[in-house]
Amino acid sequence: MRILLVEDEKKVAEFVARGLRAERFAVDVSRDGDDGLEMALAFNYDLIILDLMLPGLSGTEVLKRLRRQKPQVPVLILTARDGTAEKVENFEAGADDYLTKPFAFAELLVRVKALLRRGTTDRSSILRVADLEVDRLAQQVKRAGKRIELTSKEYGLLEYLVANTGRVLSRTMIIEHVWDESFEGLTNIVDVYVRHLRSKVDVPHPKKLIRTVRGVGYSVSDESEP
Repeated sequence: MRILLVEDEKKVAEFVARGLRAERFAVDVSRDGDDGLEMALAFNYDLIILDLMLPGLSGTEVLKRLRRQKPQVPVLILTARDGTAEKVENFEAGADDYLTKPFAFAELLVRVKALLRRGTTDRSSILRVADLEVDRLAQQVKRAGKRIELTSKEYGLLEYLVANTGRVLSRTMIIEHVWDESFEGLTNIVDVYVRHLRSKVDVPHPKKLIRTVRGVGYSVSDESEP
């Protein structure tokens, strides 16, 4: 699942992003309100974590504008402002939860998972291709009913492929989504991880789901290869 973190305090942003990535979430980070709103509207995030005191547009204004176009995406306010009037204003503007700084990461993680569960009413948390099942909330993978143990990056890669079933994803797209950064000249790392995935997901089964599109990238498909 992909989360947008809009936070201008560098240390806080790095702390939260690092913790969430360790929990197998893909995280995009924005440091100001204008850029954060643009990213929130441009991409389909599963959750947005939003600071209030931001350069450019305030977090409250970002929230109000976001709600006009994307009323369903869960938004967690993360801020040092703990006044009752402040909380009421932002809940009325469309916030789903409110966590004040300083905070324990364990509490943030619990709130994030609760919001993600709530936000999956219109978007299934279970992804399926043939007999392959990816549970995006539990972050578990099964094939033919048998649990498959994956590393964090293997899981992130498989979830991204399965969430885009039938679509060919380039190595650059995969790097930017799964690794959350650009690895100039190192896109062969994707090939390595695809081999790892195939050995666990495809090799033990007669039907192969992970496809290579020569010169383009990779995809997951249930259709028979020509």
